[in-house]
Amino acid sequence: MSYRGRLAMSRKILLVTTVGWSSVPRYAAGFVAAGCEIEAFAPAHAPVMASRYVSQHHLYDAFTPISALRQAVENSDCDLLVACDDRAVNILLRFAQVDEGAFRPLVSRSLGRLEAYADVLSRNGSIVALRDAGVPVPDTFAVPNEETLDAVLSQIGFPAVIKADGSWGGDGVAIVEDRDQAIAAFRRLSNPPSRLRSVARAVRRKDVHFLFDALSPVRREISVQRFIPGTSAASGFACWEGKVVGLICYDILASDGTIGPPNVIRRVDDPEMERASRIAAERFGLSGLHGLDFIRDRDGHVHAIEINPRATQGGTLPFGPGRDLPAGLAAAAFGAIDGMRDAIVNNTVVLFPREWQHDAQSAWLKTGHHDVPWDDPKVFRMALGMPGKRKSA
Repeated sequence: MSYRGRLAMSRKILLVTTVGWSSVPRYAAGFVAAGCEIEAFAPAHAPVMASRYVSQHHLYDAFTPISALRQAVENSDCDLLVACDDRAVNILLRFAQVDEGAFRPLVSRSLGRLEAYADVLSRNGSIVALRDAGVPVPDTFAVPNEETLDAVLSQIGFPAVIKADGSWGGDGVAIVEDRDQAIAAFRRLSNPPSRLRSVARAVRRKDVHFLFDALSPVRREISVQRFIPGTSAASGFACWEGKVVGLICYDILASDGTIGPPNVIRRVDDPEMERASRIAAERFGLSGLHGLDFIRDRDGHVHAIEINPRATQGGTLPFGPGRDLPAGLAAAAFGAIDGMRDAIVNNTVVLFPREWQHDAQSAWLKTGHHDVPWDDPKVFRMALGMPGKRKSA
């Protein structure tokens, strides 16, 4: 079916994910509260496949992702696609090229200006674009080889942050203290892992994608960023044709390691983060759900260090009108919503089950709002590692 010139909207959204993140079913709950029908394109083991908020499931196939997605889109007859992880964004961009007349308009409607994603997906290119648009960012440089790496480190000094494109969750980031660490990190992040290591990771993590690293190794682009002392912060925002339609800003109070995902956050009103998020949406012409990562320096000012071109974990949280991202995106995409989730009144939120698993004695467990999916029992059981029957794909 062609999506060009489509007028009638049924408010059906297809969530697209290639991983088992617990944030995806929370987005499903938010969209359903707004009056949307939700279907999911996901691996069989993903929590969203067990969610009561999903009406139909389409199985993601890591070996034939484009043809599997094409079948899911045609069968779902969806009006909007929502990318829930970085790999999903890349698959959608490839999908737009399969049959431009049929699918490109749908992907463009869902993600925004597709031509901008070459910069969006580049850690160096995105930061340079934000800097040129007036967003405070740390000095960031592309480093194609070790000679350039040496020259950049001589300019910015130590510590420094080395990043690889095409990575997420902290896996492709290293904070280095000296030249030896920098060279080791550059070689590790830029060169594909050994075939033996890729196979071992595939078995250990039960993720077939690591086998692709063994079969078709790809060298990754590397950038170096000036290190800014401070604390982590982030924004999650919904946007439509370059305009922000929902926005949450938060400080990260506890996380899984220095550069890992957040365990505890505190929502804040921050004009600098809000401005940066609006500039990012307009600069890249974004639609859908996105986020920015920041460092808050010792004076309290924020510096954007990375763009997340997909739905983020913090963006799942409902804080009322203008701060409920699924409701904001649904209203912009479809013209109206039927409602939204009850707002969280405590600005400090403990993300379930991360902090509980990290430290059962954490003080945050006594004072923060617990984002537990009580309303989605099978997802709750999966988060605790308890057996629960999933819906069939």
